Formats: sequence, structure tokens, C-alpha cells
Amino acid sequence: MFYVKVLEHEIELEPIHFGQKLRATIVRLLKEEVEGLALANYGFVVNVIEVKEDQIRSGIIEYDTGNVVFYVKYTALLLRPFINEVVDATVAQCNELGFFAYVGPLRIFVSKHSMQEDMFNGFDGERDSWVSDDKEVVISSGCGVRLKIKGRTVEHGNITAIGTIKDNYLGLIELPSEAEAM
Repeated sequence: MFYVKVLEHEIELEPIHFGQKLRATIVRLLKEEVEGLALANYGFVVNVIEVKEDQIRSGIIEYDTGNVVFYVKYTALLLRPFINEVVDATVAQCNELGFFAYVGPLRIFVSKHSMQEDMFNGFDGERDSWVSDDKEVVISSGCGVRLKIKGRTVEHGNITAIGTIKDNYLGLIELPSEAEAM
């Protein structure tokens, strides 16, 4: 799910930024532009780990604006969900169609059709939770669940996934504490 990769990005600077702190400005703008961004083939950029001095190439001047474009290679920590990967997530919202859970910035939807058979008709609208027929399993906002990623989509710079808890060793792993529930 998490991995380190060397990536390249283009930074455009106005002439006002040129000076003694040019490198620091490039690194700052790089972090602002790419951290939290979902790259289609790689996943979410969680953190820019390192930008080596020799990895900032000489800038190219744009003659119509006077701005300079720098190509920067950087090392980044990425979050990428893989199909059939099992993850621990936190439930954020329940509705009559299923529930949404998060693993960091990754939003995962689990449909009622992807839950165990004894939970298929178990949505409790008053408590906004999913309850098993024997009332032993209650999935509500703030709970921890273990789920398997069955699919993912990338659109508009965001990655979302579809998951299931309809398999062995998947489902509720922890309830919210009394302090969190209040």
C-alpha cells in the first residue's frame, strides 16, 4: 500500500522568486503542488521525502511570460491501493446502501451486497449503523473494519475504491470507545 518512488514534476516560477533562496522556493512550491495529489498510475503523494540538489535541472525561460520552468526529480512516499489487498479502515459514514470507510486519504465504499448475509437487511436508520441478525456485530461511524479492496477508480485527481467484508477474517475489528462516541 505504501511505497517510495522517484518522480518528476515541472515547477513554473515568476521572476520575482529568483534570488538566493531559489532552491528553497522550488522545494516549497513542489511540496505545495504535489503532496496530497492523486497521480493516476502511482497513487496519492503522501510526502515529498527528498529533493537532491543535482535533481533540479536548469530552468527554461518562457519568452512570452518571462517565467522559468524547472524540472525537478524528487523522492516521494506514495499510497496506492492494490486489488485484493486487505486493509484496516475507519468507518466514516453509514447509509442504507452501505458504508464509507477511510484509509488515510483513500475513501472506500462497501455496499450492503458486499457484507455478510446476516447483515444484508440490517441497516438501523436511527443509529446510522449496520447490525447483524444476532445483534453481535454493529458497524457504525468511528468503528474499525478490516476489508478487502475489490476495485478502484481514478478521476479528477482523486482515487476511490470499492471494498468488501464478505470473506473470512474481514469485518468489524474494533468499536469506538465511550469517549469517542460522545
